[in-house]
Amino acid sequence: MPMDRPVFLPRDALEALRGERGFGGAAKGLWCAGDPAGLSRPCVAIVGTRAATRYGKRVAWEFAAELGKAGCCILSGLALGIDAAAHEGALEAGAPTAGVLGSGHGHFFPERNRALAERIAAAGGAVLSPFEPAQPAFPHQFLQRNGIVAALADAVVVVEAPARSGALNTASWAAGRIPVLAVPGDVDRRHVAGCHALIRDGATLARHPADVLEALGLTNPLPLPLTDPAVVEDPLAQALLGALDGGASDIDDLVARAGVGAPAVMAALTLLELNGAIQRDGVIVRR
Repeated sequence: MPMDRPVFLPRDALEALRGERGFGGAAKGLWCAGDPAGLSRPCVAIVGTRAATRYGKRVAWEFAAELGKAGCCILSGLALGIDAAAHEGALEAGAPTAGVLGSGHGHFFPERNRALAERIAAAGGAVLSPFEPAQPAFPHQFLQRNGIVAALADAVVVVEAPARSGALNTASWAAGRIPVLAVPGDVDRRHVAGCHALIRDGATLARHPADVLEALGLTNPLPLPLTDPAVVEDPLAQALLGALDGGASDIDDLVARAGVGAPAVMAALTLLELNGAIQRDGVIVRR
């Protein structure tokens, strides 16, 4: 179904599709191009900054692909950066994905992602909007779009988000209703300051997709991801793994052995844990 001819799904149709999870009062209905059937699956919203790093895009892509393989529908906002990477990961896994626009279909925004939206619809996913097709994009509408994403989701995962981010707005819509998870990053990097604030305030730390499945209460959690060679080949990561060859250790000991500041060591350990190379449970051990 082309972007210029979406059909209107009234609220009761969305509530029937979402079952007991409900669409609530987020909108009277949604305009839809494509097939909304994927929304009947467990739905995970993966959101984050438009100015994403290569690392952030990779994490979003991998989370979406693995959760898609586990039977989830991946939701996001069809924005640049993390959103686009999440949609791409779901498409690669052959899983349904749904993007929610902050404009009408006839004034598609951002134009750079129109081809991605067409691929989503062609692959059996859906491109949704609470706005009539002729509605242009205005800044305040993206906050409403975020509410729609949260209303359709069973869990929200924030991958990269600075302290002021639309992704945090999505998380605020979800807080107290569904699980909110956040992927950590370097403690001194502004790109993830919002993620760290979410974790500080009670969001679940997401190390890998299995954490999301656990938060959803789904059985058959995913295996830990294979270690990313690009992370392990980092000199500091190599030094830390070497230090752990002799057995379990703690942060203070690893900082002393590495000869660098604690923030750098903690950031490297976070990346190693995200990639399944180490495990932290009071003490730190190599897998």
